[in-house]
Amino acid sequence: MSAAARDLTGYGATPPAAAWPGGARVAVQFVVNYEEGAENNVLNGDAGSEAFLSEMVGAQSHPDRAMAMESLYEYGSRAGFWRLHRLFAARGLPVTVFGVAAALATNPDAVAAMQAAGWEIASHGLRWIDYQRVPEAVERDHIAAAIALHAEVTGERPLGWYQGRTSPNTARLIAEEGGFVYDADSYADDLPYWDRRHGRAQLVVPYTLDANDMKFVALNGFTEGEAFFRYLRDTFEMLCAEGGRMMSVGLHARIAGRPARALALARFVDHVVASGDAWVARRIDIARHWMERHPA
Repeated sequence: MSAAARDLTGYGATPPAAAWPGGARVAVQFVVNYEEGAENNVLNGDAGSEAFLSEMVGAQSHPDRAMAMESLYEYGSRAGFWRLHRLFAARGLPVTVFGVAAALATNPDAVAAMQAAGWEIASHGLRWIDYQRVPEAVERDHIAAAIALHAEVTGERPLGWYQGRTSPNTARLIAEEGGFVYDADSYADDLPYWDRRHGRAQLVVPYTLDANDMKFVALNGFTEGEAFFRYLRDTFEMLCAEGGRMMSVGLHARIAGRPARALALARFVDHVVASGDAWVARRIDIARHWMERHPA
């Protein structure tokens, strides 16, 4: 493998000045992943049931319907989403949704609520499945179908992209598609950066897997809300001390939408607001700010 295939240097010891609006020390970005209804399910023509990111840690995929797994996902769309929506709407804070197109299409009421709140709805792909071994031509078709269905459901094409379970081809396919302001399929930095490996400069606004509620449903993760709150708080405080950084917080309706976890999240949100050090923004707003301050 050529060393040019990877960037292990990044900004190095001297990151560029972020100059966040209002003199904020940190740009804080909350993501609500909306995946419910687009996960692996034989009803969707898949070979088996979902086995990933649920309360049943270590679940196995079955070649028929898994009713408990289905109901855990359904909690997200039926109850968890609305709890998170109330939490952020009550505080008037902006959110970015990573919306799987097939999931958004199942719940127009949720889409309407996102739009009424002024949330950004970025694309989380066509289906909530693993693309690691999906053929390139199929993935390209899925990207196009995701954009088309997203536009049909929301009224406009997505400007942000996050597949999540990517293939080795995803970043190149997104750059080649050419219509995305940013790609979030990276965990490589605390700041946006330009990826020039695929023929055009594509802005990358990195995401997170550590400041993420998915750690509640992982063997090495959070076991209760206090640990989640402390981890988010300490991440925020460290980034504040450094200054000029970005903090992403990853949420899922079926995970953080559970009552005890939502309470811990609310404590963190209020801590961020009370600090006076944060610019809480949508991901598209951070991307546009970076493009203006640090154009390709």
